[in-house]
Amino acid sequence: EWTMKTSIVFLLCISVFPGFSQGRVVGEDETGFAECNVFFPGQVPPKGFTEPFHVKICQQYNKEPRFATLYSTKDKIPLYSAFKYTKPAQNEEESWLVEPQIDDPENDLHEMVHEADVIGTVASLGANQALTSDYVGSGYERGLLNPSLLNEEDFQMATYTLTNAVPLSPSLSKSWHRDIGRVVEQALVPHCSKKDHLYLLAGAIPSSVRVKGKVSVPESLWLAACCDAPEGWSLGLVKKMNDENSLADLTVGELEKQLLAGVHLFKGSCGEDNQSQEKTEAILQAVSQIRSGEQVETSDNQEAKDSGLVRKVAGIIATPFIKLLELLIYVFVELVKFVFYFLWLVIKRVGGAVLDGVYSLWNGVVSYLKAISMVLISIPYDVGRVIVNIFLGFLEIVQDVASLTYRILSIPVGFVLHLAAFPYHSICAIPSVLKDMATGIGGTFSLVIDATAALLHGFYYLAGHIVKRFVPKGSSDD
Repeated sequence: EWTMKTSIVFLLCISVFPGFSQGRVVGEDETGFAECNVFFPGQVPPKGFTEPFHVKICQQYNKEPRFATLYSTKDKIPLYSAFKYTKPAQNEEESWLVEPQIDDPENDLHEMVHEADVIGTVASLGANQALTSDYVGSGYERGLLNPSLLNEEDFQMATYTLTNAVPLSPSLSKSWHRDIGRVVEQALVPHCSKKDHLYLLAGAIPSSVRVKGKVSVPESLWLAACCDAPEGWSLGLVKKMNDENSLADLTVGELEKQLLAGVHLFKGSCGEDNQSQEKTEAILQAVSQIRSGEQVETSDNQEAKDSGLVRKVAGIIATPFIKLLELLIYVFVELVKFVFYFLWLVIKRVGGAVLDGVYSLWNGVVSYLKAISMVLISIPYDVGRVIVNIFLGFLEIVQDVASLTYRILSIPVGFVLHLAAFPYHSICAIPSVLKDMATGIGGTFSLVIDATAALLHGFYYLAGHIVKRFVPKGSSDD
């Protein structure tokens, strides 16, 4: 119910006020809070907050600076918010935002936006800052350091950012905003001669207690005021978390000692050493009256006091009737909520059963269509495969017939060729054979003649040798 309300309010704010609640994280290369330095006396921010996880944010709305915040990415809460008192708005609407650049400095979003609009688009969303989910179901409210009730409409809309909120119990959040509102309106503003020279710092001191192990629950809340006017003065207030009715006043110097070492909230301590004792006592008396629950008497609100007495008496008389009416409204609202919850449960159960049936039917139809589609797709494929196989079989038959025909025709062709070649090889070989026979016969006669001549020569040689051996040499000459 709360998420629906805030979402509707945010959408209305976006449509009515374009550029809703812009904010800018100030880098280390810039001095102070840039254009938000106007919320500090002499345009000098507090000194001493030097940790690397301290991020300076110039909170803007409609491209105009509205207040400045020093945010701790370690504790996921603001350490202080600096602002000026403006005339409070009559209507107060909540629309909680986040600062994208704290988690993702490289993104293109240079203004605060609704958390739901940047989920999935901002890298590591929630790594350095608190989110709505960190508060849901925790028992803590998102308490504003810069209370919306001290701001006019444009400024008020800009205060609803999670970079201006700390975890507070519902009762403590109510008492903090009530006490701070009364102190500022009844004790501080009337004693600052120049209203636009009243500078306010609302801060928190982190503790080791953490909501969901992430967001630090403040140890105490504090307010530092500086009236930078001819009759300047400064004042500090502290509210402890363990006592929602506590509201201790102290000097700014004493307040600084409770913060980090070396912290200086205002330039030159805002004339703390030279402030008028009479002015200080008047302010402290007003704070004391507020702390005791009394109405502060000033020349500006004397008439309000008179009318307040009448309203108080009327309130006492009307309180029982108002309480009864509140009880009846509460019962009626709870009854309506129960009826709507019951109807929602019935619709959820019936709708769930219907959706389950529709889902099952849809799955069956999809499976059936898928199977039919696969069969229809496979039919052309199978037909084509059969046709291709038949064609390939026909080609193999043609090839076998051609091969068989070739083999049958190749037998007589060879025989005819060999038969035709026989006369050539037989008849044409006769001259060659005759020539060879003549050569053989001639050679034989020649061999016989040669053998006879050789034999005769041998006999002649033998006869000559015998004659030379046995016949005398004288007669041998004969």
